[in-house]
Amino acid sequence: MNDETTTGEHSATPPHEPDLLELRTPAQFKALGHPVRHRIVNLLRQRPATLGELAAALRAAKGTIGYHVRVLREAGIVRLAATRHVRGGTEQTLALVSRGFRLHEEAAAGPDFLVRAALAEMLPARPGQAEHTLLNHLWLTPQEVHALIARLRDLLPPPGRTPPPGGEPYGLLLSLYPADIPTLPPCPSDESAARNSTS
Repeated sequence: MNDETTTGEHSATPPHEPDLLELRTPAQFKALGHPVRHRIVNLLRQRPATLGELAAALRAAKGTIGYHVRVLREAGIVRLAATRHVRGGTEQTLALVSRGFRLHEEAAAGPDFLVRAALAEMLPARPGQAEHTLLNHLWLTPQEVHALIARLRDLLPPPGRTPPPGGEPYGLLLSLYPADIPTLPPCPSDESAARNSTS
């Protein structure tokens, strides 16, 4: 959704950033879990917008978008940024409450939520369009894990970046997770070679 971003960082990766909203309540995950509300949040990452602008971008009725915005506001994710009087009523401008989100270490939804969100917005690449998806496995010491997490965090673009002219949206899901992979003991020939090299 870490525009981003929705970073998906857990509190185990310090430090806490005060301008990132920490997601931890069922109401927050329920609000963000709906595809329309997820798309509203992605629009508001770009800039504050009116209900009419959101409805036009999503090609949906203002009443429908108004309902989803209300759910996001009640969950503490979207706020009223400004109002102005227009002919026939009041126009509201909406914004995110923070520049991005992070997952609380006790959040039950956790990485599963981020993976589902990424899958929901993933499009097949057009002919000639760049894309890269890779699943790999590493065997790391605790020190190497923390060093790699720091390097991955540095790869994330700054949240709230305005889309450049001609730019196309891409998703970037970074995840380092404990994997359920069995491990074989060293090959006997490798052990004997190691003993011979030290004797």
